Amino acid sequence: MSLETTDDPMTGEMESTVIHSTPHSTMRSLTAMMIWLGAIHLNIAIFVVVLLFCRSTSVLFLILGFFVLLSVIPVDDKSRFGQALASYVGKYAPGYFPITVHIEDVKALDPNKSYVLAAEPHSIFPIGCLSLLSITGLLPLSKTKALASSAVFYTPILRQTGTWLGLTVATKENFINYLKAGYSCVVIPGGVREILYMNHDSEVAFLKKRYGFVRVAIQTGSPIVPVFCFGQRDVYKWWKPKGKLYLWLARAIRFAPLVFWGAFGSPIPYRKPMHVVVGRPIHVNENPNPQMKRLLSFMRSMFQPWRNFF
Repeated sequence: MSLETTDDPMTGEMESTVIHSTPHSTMRSLTAMMIWLGAIHLNIAIFVVVLLFCRSTSVLFLILGFFVLLSVIPVDDKSRFGQALASYVGKYAPGYFPITVHIEDVKALDPNKSYVLAAEPHSIFPIGCLSLLSITGLLPLSKTKALASSAVFYTPILRQTGTWLGLTVATKENFINYLKAGYSCVVIPGGVREILYMNHDSEVAFLKKRYGFVRVAIQTGSPIVPVFCFGQRDVYKWWKPKGKLYLWLARAIRFAPLVFWGAFGSPIPYRKPMHVVVGRPIHVNENPNPQMKRLLSFMRSMFQPWRNFF
């Protein structure tokens, strides 16, 4: 990891901090990427192989039962194996693209304070959010959690790796409890719904009707840190259906099904640079029961600085 600062030529004051992820050997970076992002494709591959080549019904049910077990048994996020795996991914994965983090005011981030890291966009996967997790060391925050769709935690292997990396189910209870426990929480306000509006020409942030993260921030008195990842849409190629039926299905299952692929048709993303821009924290006055009028007013005042900065 390398760090540089830029100064305002008019005032001489420090303007921003740029942190470059460290490049490593291709083999280590690819291994880290497979651990992090290969779970979905691995599940599909195992399922296809079992269906095609397994001739024993008892063995078939044994394998399926094992995967069901992996979907329900508790995962220890403090296990030594899990921590070692997370450290490996955090060390070697960011340099694969590479990811560069631009922090508007690094001194405004207190390592011992909890923040709501409101990151956009979601894209196929919010890959840039990896740089916000404490396992990478790219942000000066000691404790982080990323809120993720419950679908992640019903998927064998993915739920294990996700938990060890610092993901947790995106519920209001988890959100509040982790902030109160001193964790900074990464949340994507637009969520998977942004996939419905995603296109190949631009990034899409679905924010105007997303008040939940602001409500929780005000209830806990946690500053909101705006984050945007540029270049994220270029790391995968994808195809999704069109039409009202697709929209209805996606809303019904709370997930937007689509086909995506990376290098050589694999789950490994293309090596495209990503730039994660971290804005200055927006402080809030704590209020356990904020009214909708207050939320709307805060959202309006928040959007303009975001537009100006990003």
